Amino acid sequence: MDSVNKTLYIPLYGKALVSKKGILLKDEKAQEIWEREGFALKGKSKSKWLAYYMAMRARVFDEWLKDKAGEGCQILQIGCGLDSRVERVRIGNVAWVDVDFPQVIDERKKYFSQTNTYSMLGADATKTDWLDELENVDNAVVLMEGVSMYLSLQELQVLLTAIANKYKNVCLLVDCYTMLAAKLSKYRNPINDVGVTNVYGLDDPTLLAKDTGLEFVGERELTPSYLIDELSSLEKGIFKKLYAGGLSKKLYKLYEYKKHAKQRAFYHRIFKIKGAGLRSTRLRGWSFGQRDVITIRRVSHVRAFKKVVFD
Repeated sequence: MDSVNKTLYIPLYGKALVSKKGILLKDEKAQEIWEREGFALKGKSKSKWLAYYMAMRARVFDEWLKDKAGEGCQILQIGCGLDSRVERVRIGNVAWVDVDFPQVIDERKKYFSQTNTYSMLGADATKTDWLDELENVDNAVVLMEGVSMYLSLQELQVLLTAIANKYKNVCLLVDCYTMLAAKLSKYRNPINDVGVTNVYGLDDPTLLAKDTGLEFVGERELTPSYLIDELSSLEKGIFKKLYAGGLSKKLYKLYEYKKHAKQRAFYHRIFKIKGAGLRSTRLRGWSFGQRDVITIRRVSHVRAFKKVVFD
């Protein structure tokens, strides 16, 4: 594998370590793969503090997925590596597709088997034609964990535009380096231990929504306090300084995006005009997302309000 592909061993080690310790994440598959293969890691990439951080990130992604995925949706995990999320997060009646470079998928197939609902696809995330191979469904939940820092802003925008064009409704969670983190990564980053020095950063999360068809929802917590509380008392203090303090939050971000299919809605209101009885007026058509709220002014004049929605 090339240097970028070898970075998958870092989170794999982290998940195997915490699973063996019985904290943060139960991942027997990660333990199995790590113990069977014994991949060579050195330096900061084998730090237990980084392992805790990788496990917390995975747990946050897992919990977000459980909340977002529903029956009939398609789960799309881009840059899956050797992650066993498909086994950790069991969601019924969904099509799950794990995507990574062909060389990574070849390695992955040694440990995971495809089923009628689970498939693995070898593809380059800087291209978009592989999306045509996926089943056409309306709803997609997309996870990009540990991927964005290896793609330029333009490559990310092209990929996200293609995803937004394929699906009517999209929920996306993606972690990103900041520009400062990208600069520092040339000198001090565990990925240097596997030969990676060139990465990308992002300071303005709205850039991933600009002209892509997605909407920026907000930033999420990577190291929530309830997960830090699973560490021992001594470890909590050290971990907070290393990975949950002010500097860490300036380096690494977690962003959520969405796309909701819009519907055309025509609104009718009946209002009373002094001395003229009741009159019905059809307002012009508007487009609204699923959660938008309409505010009617001059409420004192409104007698009834009807909404008719067309697909």
